[in-house]
Amino acid sequence: MAEQHITSRAQDYAQWYQDVIAAAQLAEPAGVVRGCMVVRPHGWAIWEKIQAELDGRFKATGHQNAAFPLLIPLSFLQKEAEHAEGFAMECAVVTHAGLKSVDGKIQLKNELEEPCVVRPTSETIIGHFFAKWIDSYRDLPLLLNQWCSVMRWELRTRLFLRTAEFWWQEGHTAHSSHAEAVEEVHRMLDIYRDVYQNVLAIPVVRGMKTPNEKFAGALATYCVEALMQDGKALQGATSHDLGQNFGRAFNVTFQNKEGARDFVWQTSWGCTTRTIGALIMVHSDDNGLVLPPRVAPIHVAIVPIWKSDAEKSQVLEASQKIAAELREDGLVVKLDDRDAMRPGEKYYEWERKGVPLRLEVGPRDVASATAMAKSRISDSKEKLKVPFENIGVHVGAILDAIQKQLFARALAFREANTVKLDSWSDFESLFADQGSKYVYAHWDGTTATELAIKEATKATIRCIPLAGEGLDDGPGKCIKTGAPSRQRVLFAKNY
Repeated sequence: MAEQHITSRAQDYAQWYQDVIAAAQLAEPAGVVRGCMVVRPHGWAIWEKIQAELDGRFKATGHQNAAFPLLIPLSFLQKEAEHAEGFAMECAVVTHAGLKSVDGKIQLKNELEEPCVVRPTSETIIGHFFAKWIDSYRDLPLLLNQWCSVMRWELRTRLFLRTAEFWWQEGHTAHSSHAEAVEEVHRMLDIYRDVYQNVLAIPVVRGMKTPNEKFAGALATYCVEALMQDGKALQGATSHDLGQNFGRAFNVTFQNKEGARDFVWQTSWGCTTRTIGALIMVHSDDNGLVLPPRVAPIHVAIVPIWKSDAEKSQVLEASQKIAAELREDGLVVKLDDRDAMRPGEKYYEWERKGVPLRLEVGPRDVASATAMAKSRISDSKEKLKVPFENIGVHVGAILDAIQKQLFARALAFREANTVKLDSWSDFESLFADQGSKYVYAHWDGTTATELAIKEATKATIRCIPLAGEGLDDGPGKCIKTGAPSRQRVLFAKNY
């Protein structure tokens, strides 16, 4: 692996982020396709781990996976006016089918009778099929999820955080009552919180988006928000209460228990590959990628060390036995027995790729029946001796400790970078230049004030925290206007 310089976070955070991605071989800009990215195998393996964690939870709550068309008739988007307006500037549109050669130049051939939009999201096409599949309350609830990519023609892109094409899951459900739909919205929001906190080791705040920030066409949008190491917030996932808006737009009706027909109540919810961006910016350091064990594609890298053929034979034999035992315990292990690389070069590679634990096995280790273990998040060069006997138990305990330490570290950082403000001058000062933290402050509830605060400071309302979240101390006065405020909301600059 060629040496990849990593800029320090303190020197240039944006460049550091790009350097970590390159050094870990996670992704790279597509180049030939504007705004798109190529996700490399190590990056995709992380996404597969996240997929598996989410997918298992979705299925445990009764959801089934399905697949819907990539292309959506333009007329479908026009049926729900707010939805169409919300995505209009981001849509990529297919207008022709086929190509022809004219004087050696390739030209478009057949213009479509109706243009098709490359899906920015699938509420409209799924609403069309819900209308075909739902007739009675007995058909409800209908709980579906789709794993796919979508296209949003972003002007400014950044790997994983905002690209023209990205990968995600989008859940879509239909219900017989609004209360049942709202319960679904919060159930899925709690699943996202569970995965973020217990798998990704990232603490999040659950809340509701302001009317100005809600999903186009929804009654309400809920989210989980996470704090990055530069003090900016990242929206981790969203869950939408669609009400009956799409039901009315696509005439999705059902006969209720009383025999009358009514429109269904729908939800949609999604989580994307920006979770990988969150992992990088919450946990990684100036040496490269740091991954929590529960989402790491490789849990343990074993580096055998030898000088002679005789040493190589005994060291490899011991390393292979260790690898086999760890694999039997369900761990993913990379036994790095490459001859052409020195041990230090191997350490460097696995450190940059974020492997949580490295085991070193040399002749002395074989003789003492112990391996030297180095945690990826250890701040020192200190190594632990791990006995060969019951090594799976010892390694499992170390990995569990790393998982807990990463969450505790991220939580401590968030708490140290969270403040409660009541003075507009203090608010402006905190967000001056490139500064940002989590700020809990009062807001008068108007979009005009929300936009005025954003224009003055570039800080946005990340969410209105749900009960039990955030730093709420009851009613107060708006940080900007002094008008009455029901509760504090969460402000930060954001990605």
